[in-house]
Amino acid sequence: MNVITVENLKKSYGDTHAVADISFSVQRGEIFGIVGPNGAGKTTTVECLAGLRRATSGSIRVLGLDPQREERAVRRLIGVQLQQSALPDDIRVWEALDLFASFYPHPLDWHVLLNTWGLAEKSTARFNTLSGGQKQRLFIALALVHNPELVILDELTTGLDPQARHATWDLIERLRAEGKTVVLVTHFMDEAERLCDRIAIIDHGKLVALDSPKTLIHSLNADMRLRFADPSPRDWSLLQTVEGVNSVERRNGDVVVSGGANLLVNVVTKMNEIGYQPVDLRSEAVTLEDVFLSLTGREIRAND
Repeated sequence: MNVITVENLKKSYGDTHAVADISFSVQRGEIFGIVGPNGAGKTTTVECLAGLRRATSGSIRVLGLDPQREERAVRRLIGVQLQQSALPDDIRVWEALDLFASFYPHPLDWHVLLNTWGLAEKSTARFNTLSGGQKQRLFIALALVHNPELVILDELTTGLDPQARHATWDLIERLRAEGKTVVLVTHFMDEAERLCDRIAIIDHGKLVALDSPKTLIHSLNADMRLRFADPSPRDWSLLQTVEGVNSVERRNGDVVVSGGANLLVNVVTKMNEIGYQPVDLRSEAVTLEDVFLSLTGREIRAND
């Protein structure tokens, strides 16, 4: 059984269509990513899934339930960490967990969650003294305190430093290993590419792509790229004559060469012929970010 089934979901505000007729399903035990530019409709979509917003039309089933008509039953089965989550400044970490645990008949032992999410040393700290990473981990622990089958995480690692981001990723992968289903909304393509089994790309409220990261990347059929430093700038137009090279351009002091098969061998061979030893030569594979930009463009969008 699919954990989530969405059919022809629409959410409109007057003449503005935040979500415009999207359909997808989420399979049990997977990490399902939802990505898109600012204002694409990502948060609106997950809020409809959680029963926090009422869809204009369409059908949603979460664990077999309608989140609009059976909101209470759905909320007992899912955990939600939203982008704009907040707590009273003076509430202590243990008090927040104890309070949320009291809302459910069979909660997890929140003392275990303190250890799992690295909050044990901060158990008596007030919310307003926590770092950004600690606050995020607390919100995740609160979303898990009732042992939900489905966890929805919206912009999980925004504002976290690289160490905190990677530690959080490890914990999200642990949730999947424990059999939970995770819906992850993110702006970070590296995060989606690492964590997600499948990814839905939403733009202007519409679903523009849905597949595994690997399949999405392969579908782009984009050029391979070589990049090397050019500390003493010179004319590299001669590389345009190399077999397999499609373009040569300068970016931030580097030379970027794009092309197809055997690009690396052919370019290095040419450099050897002219007696040039490249500095910091590296190849760059196509990434999910390339797919994202090819589908949604590069223009700056308004905020969600």
